Amino acid sequence: MKLPMKATLWTLTAAALFTLGGCAGMSTRDRNTITGAAVGAAAGSILTGGSPIGAVGGGVVGGVIGNEVGRRR
Repeated sequence: MKLPMKATLWTLTAAALFTLGGCAGMSTRDRNTITGAAVGAAAGSILTGGSPIGAVGGGVVGGVIGNEVGRRR
């Protein structure tokens, strides 16, 4: 079953809003950790040509870096 484009857009928009709403009560350190993990996963995936292992490894490294950046502020 294929969803129409408009339904897909609304579904993605709603998912993004719920995801962002979940970050409202987080500390700066938590937000830095999650941001670092997301950026690291994207970079790891790109650098390894879409490898899931590269994405996971990048996410772990990015999360650790984000956590350390949050600790120092």
